[in-house]
Amino acid sequence: MSLIRQIFRPNYAQKLSLLATLPMIIACCAIAALVAYQSRAMAEQEIQILERQLLEAKKAELRNYVTQARNSFAHIYGPAAPDDDEAKRQVTQMLAAMIYGKDGFFFVYDYDGTNLVSPRQTEYINRNWQGLSDPRGVPVVDRLIDIARQGSGWHSFLWEKPSTGEEALMVTYVVGLQDWQWAVGTGVFIDDVLASVATARAEVEARIQRTFIYIGVIALTALILVFTTGMVLNIRERRLADAKLKELTQRVFDAQEEERGRVARELHDSISQLLVGVRYALETAKRRLGRGDSDKVPEPLEKGIDGLGTAITEVRRISRDLRPGVLDDLGLGPALKALTGEFAARTGIDVEFSTVVFRNRLDQDSKIALYRIAQEALMNVERHSGATRVEVDLRGHARGATLRVADNGRGLPAHPNAHNPGIGLRNMQERIERLDGTLRILSSRAPKSGVVVEASLPLSHLLPPGDTPS
Repeated sequence: MSLIRQIFRPNYAQKLSLLATLPMIIACCAIAALVAYQSRAMAEQEIQILERQLLEAKKAELRNYVTQARNSFAHIYGPAAPDDDEAKRQVTQMLAAMIYGKDGFFFVYDYDGTNLVSPRQTEYINRNWQGLSDPRGVPVVDRLIDIARQGSGWHSFLWEKPSTGEEALMVTYVVGLQDWQWAVGTGVFIDDVLASVATARAEVEARIQRTFIYIGVIALTALILVFTTGMVLNIRERRLADAKLKELTQRVFDAQEEERGRVARELHDSISQLLVGVRYALETAKRRLGRGDSDKVPEPLEKGIDGLGTAITEVRRISRDLRPGVLDDLGLGPALKALTGEFAARTGIDVEFSTVVFRNRLDQDSKIALYRIAQEALMNVERHSGATRVEVDLRGHARGATLRVADNGRGLPAHPNAHNPGIGLRNMQERIERLDGTLRILSSRAPKSGVVVEASLPLSHLLPPGDTPS
């Protein structure tokens, strides 16, 4: 009972082994099925090519026989009149004498269906065979006459072999003598071709069986290796995943702390100072009222009112930096326009913003990601680039959507720390990768070459018309 309970309740190590071996088994089965299917398909294609080549060789041989036969009586048929019985007798005698191989012969039917020449099967001569069909129901004589009326062509049907008396598939080539209303042709039995094709198919099946054996041996060897090493590899991967998770968690905490520090600095450096100035102005007005200097009260009150207005503006700016309302209300284009306008007014840097109205719309996650990337890129321009001009371009295209931020600043350092990039660049990279997009940061060593930040999102993030516009 304990063994059964252990089998049906595997421990952690056994689960890891199952996770490692089951996909391998499924993959081997899928590979075996795919190999069998592909092998049969390719072999069938090769067999069909072989069959076509053999049939074409037979047909070329038949065409050559008929051409030679026609050339042999061309001097009789050419000058003869349609009712020249003597010429017809001479031609039938010539064709009746043209036999080759064990089963090869020429046949002649007039357009009424009467057999005129059949040297190996004389019982067919001078009998009308209109309506004759082979055992499969394929018309024989009527079809030969139709082909002869059209000039020449091929026909296949089952026919009795003169040498054995057994029915076999026959390919014929027939031409029409229109002046005499005759269908003249010859045929060849292709049972040897069919035998060659059957042999090729048998060889293919044997190759497929050998392939299955090889795949089974390889799969068994691979399963043994996976069973012996899977647990070690899985434990190692788990430890690496735990380490990466801890690193990611720490980076999230660092980003939160940096954002909190930024908001704290904004509140202390702007809002707090403005409110202190408002308080000082109000206290000044209060003291002047206490002294009875009412005519001097409006000046500090005006300063206090102006300070409160500035504080309200700063609160709105901080709120907009944390979560711009225009992004939800109007979309990404207007939000970026407002962001660049505020950036230009605050920093004095010339900003040119351009966009193309999207025929399709960006989803919510994409709007937020591109806005934050633009916000981070502009912050880097302000802090590090020394640029005097910034170009921001947003547009949709056949592959998705692209945001491009370019400045004319000093560019990136000549030897950046690749192992510890700035948290801003890292945040941009993580945001765009989470949406299966790409981020490119371009910079040359030339002076005033600047930096180009280009974020691209795939077409899957563009919604059909009628949804919330971006």
